[in-house]
Amino acid sequence: MEIGVIHSLHIDQPGSMFSAVSEFDMHVCQLSCWDLNLATREAAAKVVKEAQEAKVRICAVWAGVPGPASWNFTEGPITLGLVPEAYRAERVEALKRWADFAEWIGAPAIITHCGFIPENMTDPGYADVVEAIREVAVYCESKKLGFWFETGQETPIVLLRTIERIGTSNLGINLDPANLILYGKGNPIDSLEVIGSYVRNVHVKDGFYPTNGDTLGLEVRAGEGKVDFPNFIAKLKQIGFDGDLIIEREISGQEQKDDIRRTVVDLQTWLQA
Repeated sequence: MEIGVIHSLHIDQPGSMFSAVSEFDMHVCQLSCWDLNLATREAAAKVVKEAQEAKVRICAVWAGVPGPASWNFTEGPITLGLVPEAYRAERVEALKRWADFAEWIGAPAIITHCGFIPENMTDPGYADVVEAIREVAVYCESKKLGFWFETGQETPIVLLRTIERIGTSNLGINLDPANLILYGKGNPIDSLEVIGSYVRNVHVKDGFYPTNGDTLGLEVRAGEGKVDFPNFIAKLKQIGFDGDLIIEREISGQEQKDDIRRTVVDLQTWLQA
């Protein structure tokens, strides 16, 4: 398992676009972007050049989609991912464009949140959501790319059920253990009993369970919340996971940098246990 960091795509900043990765002495990142205007061959060529110069491997493209996104329990179900019908067609096409971009830069997969996939498989909207995800997955498969769900708005069993119904060969999971807790969807260690065989990437993030029915739990530095990282990593080893551990800290500024550095040290300790 190699330690990396999630990194936002910016092509107009001075210096190397991967300096924020290199400053942590890392050589792997998930490249994240919500701006479809950057999903071009020109931007891809610059990414490839600067990643090679910085000796940074891009382990996946985290693909943002157009339209509103409310990270809560009130507007979230009607704004996030491919679930809201009003934005679905546009977002399917956006994810295909990110798949093109991933192919151009040599990344193995795209990752996204698919949204609040219905828990009830008899929900009249469930089949349409599955079909929308399948359309993107098939497009990725045609390019020999993976399509990886980031955990968050759905329970592990819903992810498993949906993967089984889509049925393509390229499906995987970017397991964010904090999101399972922040959304109150499950215990990260137990989730590996359900979806462990599909885990391709892991976000190293932590948090607390929700304390009311409208807002997510509080995200904190890895090791300070409810994710039991020593036992979580031990379980990942047990099931044979050998993918990347991508640190994500959803704040900014010096505190974010300090927390990432502390997490690198902690991860090295947990991995050696």
